[in-house]
Amino acid sequence: MVAEQFLPHLNGVTHSVLRVVEQLGARGHDVVVVAPSYDPAPLGRLAEDVLEDLDGVPVHRLPALPLTGYPDVRVAGGTVARVRRHLERFRPDVVHVASPFVLGRRAILAAQQLGVPAVAVYQTDVPGYAAKYGAPFLEQLLWGHVRSMHNAATLTLAPSSSAVGQLTAHGVRDVHLWRRGVDTTRFCPRHRDERWRAEVGGGRRIVGYVGRIAPEKQVEDLAAVADLPGTRLVVVGSGPEEEALRRRLPGAHFTGRRAGADLARIMASLDVFVHPGEFETFCQTVQEAMASGVPVVATGRGGPVDLVDPSRTGWLYPPGDLGALRGHVADLVGDEAKRAAFGAAAHAAVQGRTWDVLVGQLLEHYDRAVALGARGHGPHHRRTA
Repeated sequence: MVAEQFLPHLNGVTHSVLRVVEQLGARGHDVVVVAPSYDPAPLGRLAEDVLEDLDGVPVHRLPALPLTGYPDVRVAGGTVARVRRHLERFRPDVVHVASPFVLGRRAILAAQQLGVPAVAVYQTDVPGYAAKYGAPFLEQLLWGHVRSMHNAATLTLAPSSSAVGQLTAHGVRDVHLWRRGVDTTRFCPRHRDERWRAEVGGGRRIVGYVGRIAPEKQVEDLAAVADLPGTRLVVVGSGPEEEALRRRLPGAHFTGRRAGADLARIMASLDVFVHPGEFETFCQTVQEAMASGVPVVATGRGGPVDLVDPSRTGWLYPPGDLGALRGHVADLVGDEAKRAAFGAAAHAAVQGRTWDVLVGQLLEHYDRAVALGARGHGPHHRRTA
């Protein structure tokens, strides 16, 4: 498994890689992870690889430098040949490339050189982010990079029907749907914390956002629901826009980044979950809110379109229509019976989406990739990934 981003940086890519590694190991498969280094002093060790252990899974760290202006994101150095040497030592049946862009592209090319099938997992709409970061002129250039990279892989997996359509429209071939799993034990209505609700909400309904506080998440749109009567807005997360958002929303409660059982407790304690981002290829936090029994209001574009069933588990609003966003949230916070019914339906809707089920589907995609590879590259070795 080659991860464009990995621990200690926690995001959707890291989370899904960890869950897949966990499930593959439980099923008896041999797994190795190749990822960027997060060494605080990378310049002094630029020529070195670092080997770590993740519950028995080797993690090979390649020297990396922080992305300018975005220090949490690391860009791995090295060449295709360097990645190929890692693959040659392990002799994998499949190379799983998580959210490829720089390191992932090298891994796909290295696998191609070795005749090993590569499964490219699309997860981040980097071309769409370009406009949000002030460089819309780069969007088509970036799509060219995405297209050539994914077409060099044996097959591509995308997390939503929207992402499948987007990739196909930009010329990516052999794209298959593979969603994300959710931990329905951790994210569950029973973790609702009435004491926390009283401390934070003071008897008001709690409207919450969970995610990175960054331009691509369109967090400034939360202002549309920040002053709804009888509500308190809660923002869970951190990122480059945090200070600006705190100034813009002085009445909101900011928790900072939360994880694990603490995040699950807060998620289950919300009354309505809001996600305004338009560039989500999947949107795992929407699924976690649903598992927690919380109805969702999200933009009707990208991943949430597959997850939210309007008028049953939540509402979708037209991109950019902040009046509709406000109206849907007001509708739910003002109607206790509807909110409870939507929350129960949301909880029920995700019960079949565990990581165990999703990794079973992933293994079927691996088998398809091996079969495609065998037609052109001959037999493979051990059952490894």
